[in-house]
Amino acid sequence: MDFALTCPIPIQQYPTVVMAHGGGGRLMHQLIEKMFVATFGGEALNHRHDSAWLELPTSRLAFTTDSYVVRPLFFPGGDIGKLAVYGTVNDLAMSGARPLYLSLGMILEEGLPMETLWQVVLSTAQAARATGVQIVTGDTKVVDRGKGDGIFLNTAGVGAIEHDLTITPQSVRAGDAVILSGDIGRHGIAVMAVREGLEFESTIESDCAPLAEPVLASLEAGIEVHCLRDLTRGGLASALVEIASTAQVGIHLQEALVPVREEVRGACEILGFDPLYVANEGRFVAFVPAGQADRAVQVLRRFAVSEGAEVVGEVLASPEGLVVLESVIGTSRVVDMLSGEQLPRIC
Repeated sequence: MDFALTCPIPIQQYPTVVMAHGGGGRLMHQLIEKMFVATFGGEALNHRHDSAWLELPTSRLAFTTDSYVVRPLFFPGGDIGKLAVYGTVNDLAMSGARPLYLSLGMILEEGLPMETLWQVVLSTAQAARATGVQIVTGDTKVVDRGKGDGIFLNTAGVGAIEHDLTITPQSVRAGDAVILSGDIGRHGIAVMAVREGLEFESTIESDCAPLAEPVLASLEAGIEVHCLRDLTRGGLASALVEIASTAQVGIHLQEALVPVREEVRGACEILGFDPLYVANEGRFVAFVPAGQADRAVQVLRRFAVSEGAEVVGEVLASPEGLVVLESVIGTSRVVDMLSGEQLPRIC
């Protein structure tokens, strides 16, 4: 596709983003009207008002916000635009909410190529359409060259809670099964490989994907979901430690049941990473009563994003607040949080 034929901004006149002091100026007006409003569409944006008017189908809502500073902006399997939409949709889904609306804030660095911005805008719009959410309000700011690393995105999301469950870590109880939705570690390794110029025998693609569909299907199937958590920064290990600590339960995790692709495992060995701590953007854990675990796995496997779902552990009454990993050779060790981020700037 020829970018020059599709971008609504005259790139011969504006090949890069330039400063728009005070939020005004011809370029900023064109960005908002011709690029953002025209591409994201929707009745709420067409009002051109300072806030969006929303129709809410229920009195129980989920609300979340997140910022995205990934470097590089584009990586195998995704980009910052797709990451922002899917990441926010997934946070809503972890409350069992049906994602409805998003806000989108853009911090653009002076000198950002207009082509790069257009690619991010297109990807963001496509991801929103794919997940059925509307981008209803937003903001754009330009910062001095060298102060923004290209583009940062901030999103906030609103979703409808259409069930009576309380899906939180506090709802986890002894006897629950721990279900992992698929293989882990691909997102962090995919981003790190591009960032550091690493080459492996095969390209490792991010697992960046929306998770609302399998979650909502599980609830509609009558699964009594106690807790959900997407496995972003800190990976599977950090998520389980946080939940065990909050619920004051023990979690027994079986390493042999945790799926890790061979190329990811090999990359982690080369880089000195533990796959349990590597970030994901399309994976989650679900805590459900043990008697419903098999049916929950069957429901999840109906969807491509969770077709690798497996029961990987169980919740115990003790030791309270601890995650114990049973290794492939039968030894046990306590899984703790890392003292810092293993992979910074991956989301």
